[in-house]
Amino acid sequence: TEDHVLLQVAAGENWHDTVLYTVQRGWGGLQNLSLIPGLVGAAPVQNIGAYGVELADSFDSLRFFSWDTGEIRTLSHADCAFGYRDSVFKGALKGKGVILSVTFKLSTQHHALKTSYGAIQDELAARGQEASIQTISEAVIAIRQSKLPDPKVLGNSGSFFKNPALPAEQVAGIAARHPQLPQYPQPDGTIKVAAGWLIEQAGWKGKRVGQVGMHAQQALVLVNYGGANGPELWAHAQRVQASVFEQFGVHLEPEVNLIG
Repeated sequence: TEDHVLLQVAAGENWHDTVLYTVQRGWGGLQNLSLIPGLVGAAPVQNIGAYGVELADSFDSLRFFSWDTGEIRTLSHADCAFGYRDSVFKGALKGKGVILSVTFKLSTQHHALKTSYGAIQDELAARGQEASIQTISEAVIAIRQSKLPDPKVLGNSGSFFKNPALPAEQVAGIAARHPQLPQYPQPDGTIKVAAGWLIEQAGWKGKRVGQVGMHAQQALVLVNYGGANGPELWAHAQRVQASVFEQFGVHLEPEVNLIG
């Protein structure tokens, strides 16, 4: 249509390169998801998201090869059952096949630009820039590079925990004791709070136990300083979970996929 373009991308394409491809052409929808590591085919599985935007917001359909039938199916937005860092590929279709390609529906005009989440507005202001597809992408890249460790240099899987969506009454109780609590009201009436902030307030930001710790610039990122194994990483994550629950009464749910 005049307002949108459909872009089909093979599953093996680099995610960030794909985002840059759309940004360079002035197509809106993926710019807030700049610099997320990984491949296009993995993005729907996790329904990746950052800075107020999720993959599901710009998703049209995907092609899925079924191990059972040997058939290639086209799955719609509804078929994928997207949720917060969740999809049918982590449930009913887990291990049942492979994603071959993903088709995105991107705006060509009248772009819905999102700058309210995280530090995007501050970064744009510091640069003296108005919000656009290009400047938002550049701002997100700068923010991520300043806060998040490069997994090629320091082992990590990005955000380790989900931002919990809590009942408004519970959030009010926490905010009464901690007025600085970052809050993000959701359409269903719950309020999402920043897991990284909770972890930092519990004293884990930058704290290292052996070869494991929560990153000094972003407390939501669990890092392996070298040589730590899976059980050691999970044990540290559980220590953080227990500490946050003891202090705030909030259970942090892993965002990562646990194997084994």
